[in-house]
Amino acid sequence: MTDTATTSTPRIALITGGSRGLGKSAALHLARDGVDLLITYRNRADEAEAVVREVQALGRRAVALPLDVSRADTFAGFAAAVREGLAATWGRTQFDILLNNAGMGIHASFEATTETQFDELMATHLRGPFFLTQALLPLLADGGNVLNVSSGLARFSLPGYAAYATMKGGIEVLTRYLAKELGPRRIAVNVIAPGAIETDFGGGVVRDNAQMNAAIAAQTAQGRVGLPDDIGGAVAALLRPGNHWMTAQRVEVSGGMFI
Repeated sequence: MTDTATTSTPRIALITGGSRGLGKSAALHLARDGVDLLITYRNRADEAEAVVREVQALGRRAVALPLDVSRADTFAGFAAAVREGLAATWGRTQFDILLNNAGMGIHASFEATTETQFDELMATHLRGPFFLTQALLPLLADGGNVLNVSSGLARFSLPGYAAYATMKGGIEVLTRYLAKELGPRRIAVNVIAPGAIETDFGGGVVRDNAQMNAAIAAQTAQGRVGLPDDIGGAVAALLRPGNHWMTAQRVEVSGGMFI
């Protein structure tokens, strides 16, 4: 297998949910660092293709592929599509970075959370990354990186996020196990935990509800709510080759929420 520690060819990152929000910001920051991109989208092919064009304008190559991370039964077919995309666009058989970013939010009190909501969150935020990473392992180069996405809500507790935060706690545990089991292949595995960010996530409540935005800012050391580029920049920094000795670590990027 190719070892990204010794190859001089450009690195390739696969970002799930790379067509919008934090995934889009991460894609553009990585492109500025000289990384080529495979990004996935669930529904909006037009948004994904717009990101591809932005990446290309930065001088990097990019491919957009459809993927529903809650549908583990499609992962074998997706892996085949990744293999084809790598061969057609790069003449390669492997990529170097996997960013498990895709997600969705449900706000419901513990008492009111339904089994359907719980199962949807589980499929998207825990079962999906677990089995997608498993399916893509043959295509991930030795010496590469896996970066999972958690949430500040796995550390602090806010009403209405019990189920969502439970899944993110699970992804943090999974990160440590992946770091241990993939260590012999020199694959570094870490998890980034964003705080409250102004995106359309969860219906855009943090971005669009001025009262909530102000309340969060008042509980944040840097005095404001986060922006997508705060996370995209942190992702790119964590994935630079000079950070490869770091593995099994949780890095919170929240501007100092509830400290």
